[in-house]
Amino acid sequence: MIKHTLRAARRAFSPSLRCFSDMPDGDLIEDVSEWKVSPDLTKQASLYVHWPYCLRRCSYCNFNKYISRENNDHIMTECLQKETETLLQLSQVSCITSVFFGGGTPSLAHPSSIAAILETVSRWASLCDKAEVTLEVNPTPEGMSKLEDYCHAGVNRFSIGVQTLQDEDLKILGRDHTSHQALQTITEARKLCPGRVSVDVMFGRPKQSIESWENELSELLRVCDDHVSLYQLTLERGTQLFKQVQRGEFTLPAEDVTAEMYRCARKTLHQHGFLQYEVSNFARNNAVSHHNMSYWKGRQYISVGPGAHGRFVLLGEGGVVREARTQTLEPDIWIHEVRQRGHGTRRRIQLGHLELLEEVLVMGMRMTGGISHKHWELFSPQLGLHEVFGLTTEVRELLQSGRLVLDDRGLRCSWDGLALLDSMLPALLVELEKRIH
Repeated sequence: MIKHTLRAARRAFSPSLRCFSDMPDGDLIEDVSEWKVSPDLTKQASLYVHWPYCLRRCSYCNFNKYISRENNDHIMTECLQKETETLLQLSQVSCITSVFFGGGTPSLAHPSSIAAILETVSRWASLCDKAEVTLEVNPTPEGMSKLEDYCHAGVNRFSIGVQTLQDEDLKILGRDHTSHQALQTITEARKLCPGRVSVDVMFGRPKQSIESWENELSELLRVCDDHVSLYQLTLERGTQLFKQVQRGEFTLPAEDVTAEMYRCARKTLHQHGFLQYEVSNFARNNAVSHHNMSYWKGRQYISVGPGAHGRFVLLGEGGVVREARTQTLEPDIWIHEVRQRGHGTRRRIQLGHLELLEEVLVMGMRMTGGISHKHWELFSPQLGLHEVFGLTTEVRELLQSGRLVLDDRGLRCSWDGLALLDSMLPALLVELEKRIH
């Protein structure tokens, strides 16, 4: 099933979903072999802004978020502006293609904070024409009341964390909204940004059945806009829900049940005009998340805020290098570092060729379109997809089974294979390592 692939990808590469939590103290710079790629990739970037504060912690969540003891929004805004300015200067990008405000709960931020950060972006690198500016929204009355002001601040896309339309399940998950409030928020957001509202919904929840999941999807599809993100609930150590399951207070559906839930959801969404373009994401009327596509396609992204991490594409003496950057985790320490030196970058690592191709492979295979030959060649001009993946017995078995496809278009999963991506990735990664070495 998709569970392990989602978990691995959320931990490793997607800053809109997760921030690192295991970075050591001190500034660590680690140089490894460089890779060559088109200098055009250095000119544009997407920007992720992490707002770390929440009013409460959901029972399943182990993201980098904090319950603020005092209102220091103005300090956080000031530092996010400063770090944005510094990293934009260091990256030397000329155009920001998209901005994503994630968290935490960025809908706790005052709209003026969002406007100030976007103004900083415009001062140091132009926002590209029709740049997508997304804000994650917690569907509470407070969040809904600020939607119009967020639009005036420059937001043109909302991602609403509905998670479930079952009030009992919302309580189990520790959410601070009701199903009615979620539906109201979706309706209001659609009025303001028609065609640009995404809804997050979670399956594999405690006590959930296939029948209840199908009913819930039907209700959601009556009100949702043109984008839906499906996430399977995973138990994370240290969370309240993990402890409750360990104590036997709750049980999660069996793996074959969650697999059927995923299959049913894909079928239902397809019947309602949604095309699946990634493991977890579905869109109609071409309402894809352009920001998240930049991650999956291996493009440059700059990330600011506590615990955020990004990928710089820089021109060095030896050519173009790709650098992984991670910001200091704890907000108070991060604020101190930003005030002291303009940024809170804790770790910088230049990725070697193998590490780079591993990211391109893992993220690219999440997309239904997979990895085209032209895209792969950007990162691996010497060894093509056929040379790397078309010769081994184990990968050939995946191709012959119909779960994997390697043809003139490139490498991708079949419809059935996408649900089994996590079981196929190890073989692909092993083969990649053998070929590169």
